[in-house]
Amino acid sequence: MTVQVSITPTGQMCLPADIRRKMGLAEGGQVWLEETEDGLVLRTSAQAVAHAQALAKRFTDGKPEASVDAFLAGRRAASGE
Repeated sequence: MTVQVSITPTGQMCLPADIRRKMGLAEGGQVWLEETEDGLVLRTSAQAVAHAQALAKRFTDGKPEASVDAFLAGRRAASGE
């Protein structure tokens, strides 16, 4: 779906109500804006987390040494704990 929105003189834009409802966005909620080569991507917080997890998995999948547990174990070993 493509929608045109206007930008106010103060730089604000208003997302149409049907899109806000569909995406579960409430008043005062936050969205994440990413600049890409193709333009701008607007994500909800849940979508931003899922995107970050997918990126992390791409670089760490199948590499147990890249896990949080492995990192913490390495830090403990380095500190003599």
